[in-house]
Amino acid sequence: MSESSRKVQAGFFRKLREYAMLYLGLGYLGAICLAWTPLAVALYPLLPSGHGKRLGRFVINRGFRGYLRFLTGIGACRFDLSALDALRGQGPLILAPNHPCLLDAVMVISRLPDVACIMKAGLMDNVFLGAGARMARYIRNDSPLRMLGSATEDLAAGSFLLVFPEGTRTTRRPVNPLMASVGLISRRSKVPVQTIFIETESSYLCKGWPLFRKPEMPVTYRVRLGRRFDPPAKVQPFMAELEAYFAAELAHAVLPELPVQPGVSASPVDA
Repeated sequence: MSESSRKVQAGFFRKLREYAMLYLGLGYLGAICLAWTPLAVALYPLLPSGHGKRLGRFVINRGFRGYLRFLTGIGACRFDLSALDALRGQGPLILAPNHPCLLDAVMVISRLPDVACIMKAGLMDNVFLGAGARMARYIRNDSPLRMLGSATEDLAAGSFLLVFPEGTRTTRRPVNPLMASVGLISRRSKVPVQTIFIETESSYLCKGWPLFRKPEMPVTYRVRLGRRFDPPAKVQPFMAELEAYFAAELAHAVLPELPVQPGVSASPVDA
């Protein structure tokens, strides 16, 4: 067999292996979500709110931790999340990461106990995620006043609160315009904002990446901690300072090329 034939054959088997890892990973996540869903539906009305919340967050924490270990074990991904361990025992804190891909919440929640999460209302109604999210008393984002009140109550109870200040996955490098919700919650709850930076070279599961499209594997992720901001007296200047800080920290970070989306520019330079 010639050298070029060997390279073609090796490339074919590498792609075949990567597709297998892609579908194994998606299948594993779907299986654990669907396994927990009927139990969460049954237990939600039976357990007192506090017990249900603790159980729901514990199950999600351990489920996501197992999922990331599975992805690592089959060779699909590599994760360096050790920086998050320094936050254990430091709650309450508002956790504010950048948001390059769909795995961001999974990575943060897998590493810390008792994390509340503000979620899009559509995800709370999703058949895979909704029952578990309701059991964990995650917070819907479709009613700003209710979201603000629920977030403040969770922080007063000592929980971590995960909020993505960009509001959605990044569509403009290095960071989307930030939403004011993180500043409003911090001011009302008087809880500081801990910035977190997630870095990866891969565009896998970035905004616009099809769920079943295969990336080059292994995909590598690294999380590092940034500055901790005290609760603000005024939200608008606080958000301007926070956005400038995110932009400066991410300007030279390892970030993926964003998938092209119709009508969306990946960079302010391209606008």
